[in-house]
Amino acid sequence: MSSQAPQPSLPDEGPSPLAAPPPEPVAPAAPTAPEAPQHVDQPRPHPTVRRIAQGHDRRPPGRPMRLWRKLAIWVLYARRDRGFWYGFAIDLLWPVLMAVARWDFRGGRHVPRQGGVLLAVNHLSHVDPIVLVAYCMAQGRIPRFLAMKELWGMTVVGAPLRGGRHIPVDRKASGIEAYRAAVEAVNRGECVVVYPEGGFPYESDGWPQKAHTGIARMALETGAPVIPVGQWGSNHLLPPRATRPTLLPRPTLRVLAGEPVDLADLVGKQKRGSALREATDRIMNRVTDELAVLRGEAPPAVGPTAGDDRG
Repeated sequence: MSSQAPQPSLPDEGPSPLAAPPPEPVAPAAPTAPEAPQHVDQPRPHPTVRRIAQGHDRRPPGRPMRLWRKLAIWVLYARRDRGFWYGFAIDLLWPVLMAVARWDFRGGRHVPRQGGVLLAVNHLSHVDPIVLVAYCMAQGRIPRFLAMKELWGMTVVGAPLRGGRHIPVDRKASGIEAYRAAVEAVNRGECVVVYPEGGFPYESDGWPQKAHTGIARMALETGAPVIPVGQWGSNHLLPPRATRPTLLPRPTLRVLAGEPVDLADLVGKQKRGSALREATDRIMNRVTDELAVLRGEAPPAVGPTAGDDRG
């Protein structure tokens, strides 16, 4: 179901290896005007997949998606351009996720049908990528993730990562290769999922914390839309420090996408630290707003602020 198939064991704490923050390139070239994203034809889903998924928005907030919708999407979603092992993991884990949790996926109309797009998502649990794959597939998009380079060498996880065109991040290096790969993926029309926090919000009761500026840098260079996505419930299924899931009571996985973040006045200014911090703040404030809707609570009085300029 995810580009990161379940691992034999999960770490007790520390940053999530499945959400390596997009790095900042070193020694940038002289500023140039941003090139328009070069979109390529992406595999089209069955014409009714998005309609089935987005029809759930008509149900009262908080109500789980009906079983027939999840089954219909599973049967009809796109199976091209996934890579064998990535596709195998998706098809295998979809019914598992249906069995262990309820789903409440909303706002899919804001995810573009085609073309390069960045999804900015808050990070709560090691199962987040599995949940986001389900959400994106229901909207007819095949998501690509950034993750620690070390995962590519793992037996269970490595094959889906390699075959699914995900992006390895070497935390011991400058990260220029990962940054370029992410920009190239967006420019060729991919849906790239980014967790700007780069880890779990242990000390903030689940509210987003300080974010890295990598996603802002990619957005300002490519001009691609940034969709703020809030999620809640994966932390109930598998808390970040837990080694096994909590199956009873059966949790509800809630995901809500909002309208694109307005960054038009900042596009092309990715070499300016002030522009990066402003863009990052806008993105994370919008992610926090979506999360507040899901939780039915007011966010903290002091919102998240951008981290340092290291992606």
